[in-house]
Amino acid sequence: MSTTDIAAEDRSTVESARAGAPEGRRVAVVTGAARGIGEGIARRLGRDGLHVIVADLPSMQDGIDATVDEIILAGGTATGMTVDVTEEASVEALVAAAVEAGGHLDVFVANAGIAQVQELLDYDVEDFQKILDVNITGVFNSYRQAAKQMVAQGHGGKIIGAASIVAFRPFALLGAYSATKWAVRGLTQAAAMEWAEHGITVNAYGPGIVGTAMWDLIDEKLAAKNGQQRGEALAENAAAIHLGRVSVPEDVAKMVSYLASTDSDYVTGQTMLVDGGMQFS
Repeated sequence: MSTTDIAAEDRSTVESARAGAPEGRRVAVVTGAARGIGEGIARRLGRDGLHVIVADLPSMQDGIDATVDEIILAGGTATGMTVDVTEEASVEALVAAAVEAGGHLDVFVANAGIAQVQELLDYDVEDFQKILDVNITGVFNSYRQAAKQMVAQGHGGKIIGAASIVAFRPFALLGAYSATKWAVRGLTQAAAMEWAEHGITVNAYGPGIVGTAMWDLIDEKLAAKNGQQRGEALAENAAAIHLGRVSVPEDVAKMVSYLASTDSDYVTGQTMLVDGGMQFS
């Protein structure tokens, strides 16, 4: 949904709420927020009363606009921005723009990430490097730039990263993705140690099988490899979920809501699984 799609009487509400955060409202940046889990997180933080900076690649502008509109029409406030998390200067500019929009930075959700469903023997080195650039370097850039701002502000903050169930239990055909999420888990722990003295908590969330385009592709590739019909491979993996259903983005957003709130002030360095009981740790 874009601004041109909403009712005329709502347009003025959307435009005024895009202008910036109301005074006193906490400010959260969410990367990769144009769709999927990131969109769900952004919408939830908007309902929680934070001013949400909805950030994604320039090519995702329509999705950015739609997420912003959804937050505003639900009663929240939001600003759309573009970023390439693989470029440190781009993330630095995002943080500066967020502070300009809201006056400060309280929460940074490093959600942006990519996956490639491929057997390791068939992987191109360039594709492997791209996964590392987005999922590791991108999280490093996000964590570091957020922490610099929070240290300068002097009143702490919440940094939250996207890990995965594969940070504990790798999946076949997701070898490179699994490696990056193990690395996110380790980076999260190290950052939590270093920045605790500044009142900054650093945690990550680990989704399991989520009903998103990534898992549709995993199902397709596994089905082709194993001679199955579409949907069979996903159902086979989902059978290990003790709560009996595949996750939706809102399940993950609830965990991020907790990690972004004062309720989690005594939690740091953790990767919190949201997988319906597939993996225990």
